[in-house]
Amino acid sequence: MQTEITAALELLDSKGCLRTEGWARRPYWRYERGAIRASALRIKEWDYYSILSHEGRYGITLTASDLGYAGLYALCFLDFDRGYSHQADTLRVLPLGRAGFGPDSDQGRLRYADKALSLDFEYKPGLRILSFSAPDMRAANGKLGLEGRIALEQPPALESMNIATSWAENRRAFYYNRKINCMPASGSFSIGGDIYTFSPAKDFGALDWGRGRWTYENRWYWASASGYLGGKAFGFNLGYGFSDRSPASENALVYEGRIHKLEDIAFHIDTADYMKPWRFSSSDGRLEMDFKPLVDRQSSTTLGPIRSQQHQVFGEFSGSARLDDGQELKLERFLGFAEDVYNRW
Repeated sequence: MQTEITAALELLDSKGCLRTEGWARRPYWRYERGAIRASALRIKEWDYYSILSHEGRYGITLTASDLGYAGLYALCFLDFDRGYSHQADTLRVLPLGRAGFGPDSDQGRLRYADKALSLDFEYKPGLRILSFSAPDMRAANGKLGLEGRIALEQPPALESMNIATSWAENRRAFYYNRKINCMPASGSFSIGGDIYTFSPAKDFGALDWGRGRWTYENRWYWASASGYLGGKAFGFNLGYGFSDRSPASENALVYEGRIHKLEDIAFHIDTADYMKPWRFSSSDGRLEMDFKPLVDRQSSTTLGPIRSQQHQVFGEFSGSARLDDGQELKLERFLGFAEDVYNRW
């Protein structure tokens, strides 16, 4: 059974535990950092965007995060025809809640700048404006310099996948997350002198907004895609392995702005070679897809007790997905990504 939340409520009680766990079509939980019963070193806050062009065969991702002991900021350029990616990133030591991450996923402004990169996320009603630059970002042709500005439209009727769950071994540890698929994208960026443009008639952006207190060691699986399917806006969010998901999963299809909830999902991966084909299946039989990898955005970090291994693989999904009313959708080379991430920190 999955618990759907349908009205506004406080996220945490006086003991720092989730009041009600479950999922929602809107961000009904009210997050307050000061209500978390944990050291600032354990609190995690992040905003992550991906904007991919199906026709143009390129994309960009933007990451801003306060992980307590460090702040991580990153930009990544993706060229799918060449199987190429390049990332500019930087670390800020011990931000401890001073990075400016707000409590509301629909309003506020987040800015960061140093010699490596700059990020400016501005949220207005129905609109997210992302400005960014990285002087040493390298295109596939070797030329340097990234700069851009992208606007993502967020129609009021667009539903999102929201979830609040805790860990069985520590109920004060929690994961509050909002995933928004299918936000029409406009604007452009340049890298190495070449200009890459997004059109709202063809391209979408997606957001991963999260706040929480995590346990020390975790491994999660996540996949996301947004695009047009038969002229209709379609996307999906799939994920598991992170926190106790018995109250709800974060697995959902998004079709014409509406969430169609799925049950459990399994990722079938050859972890010896992430560039081999993947497969996805659902416990309710409503989703069966193959995945052809194009680019593996991977990283590995070991620093004392801290360890992180990440494979965010961009590629093409092909298969079928069934909506709540039984309508079956067919996908063929639908651009998106899937990841397998292990963290110990």
